[in-house]
Amino acid sequence: MPGLLRGVARTAVVAGTATAVSNRVSRRQAGRWAQQDAQQQAQQEYAQQPTQQGYAQQPAAAPAAPPSTDDEMTSKIDQLKELGELKAQGVLTEEEFAAQKRRVLG
Repeated sequence: MPGLLRGVARTAVVAGTATAVSNRVSRRQAGRWAQQDAQQQAQQEYAQQPTQQGYAQQPAAAPAAPPSTDDEMTSKIDQLKELGELKAQGVLTEEEFAAQKRRVLG
């Protein structure tokens, strides 16, 4: 009988220890994931904030070969649509939008 009690007690201690360790690991992982989510959200918010010039920071585009007239017109239309979306989102002011529109239209 003492051997049986000792075995049950040992099993309970092992199971309790395993549960405690598992819970601690789960909490630590949840904390790390929450921290990563917060960092990603902060980076996204920072990327959406306008800079001092009023433009969001964007990677510079590589210069392209001169487009044909149809391609040129399509490109200009696409650029104007993008500028309109930026203005609608509040990223560009009316003056900045007008300046960029003049630049695109030449």
